Amino acid sequence: MSFHVPEPYRYKNHPTLPSSPVDGNNGFFIIPACLATRRPQLRIQASDGMGWEHVSVSTATRCPTWEEMCLVKRLFWDTEDCVMQLHPPQSQYVNNHPYCLHLWRPIGVTIPMPPSIMVGIKCLVKVGDKHGE
Repeated sequence: MSFHVPEPYRYKNHPTLPSSPVDGNNGFFIIPACLATRRPQLRIQASDGMGWEHVSVSTATRCPTWEEMCLVKRLFWDTEDCVMQLHPPQSQYVNNHPYCLHLWRPIGVTIPMPPSIMVGIKCLVKVGDKHGE
């Protein structure tokens, strides 16, 4: 299990958060827009301090989609790593950007997961799959 950054997308000249590979998993990254999928540019701030691996993901005009968050998860963690979004008590909300979502993983702690049957049935064909149409 590994937290890692996509070095080719590191934004080294950020005005307030400049970074380089020397900074390890900490820095600002820009994933380019993709017209083919209508995905906007994703702006990502990554860190691995204070006992947490963390990325904040934003776009200029809307919150990232589930698919975009899955892309970010694949870029920053291994496929079998479990990461999470948190919904803290309202008294602890912090919102510095209207279109930002976060992924978290505690360092050295296994995230408990519910049984998969509580989410759905694994062997069913997904909605939209060519076999499920």
